[in-house]
Amino acid sequence: MMTSEFQVTGMSCGHCEAAVRGEVAKIAGVDVVEVSAQSGRLLVSSSAALDDADIIAAVDEAGYVATRV
Repeated sequence: MMTSEFQVTGMSCGHCEAAVRGEVAKIAGVDVVEVSAQSGRLLVSSSAALDDADIIAAVDEAGYVATRV
């Protein structure tokens, strides 16, 4: 299992977390998405390598900005 960590700016509540989780979960190959508005952290786990750009684009689609940590 491979895990990628991102810092997400702009999240402030559970709705924010759900929006990010929902968009990232749509990416093929994503197995687990953990997101915390409190810490601004996004952890994405997959069994195969994922493109950071796809994850960043999904977070952007949800209305937030992600940066790889």
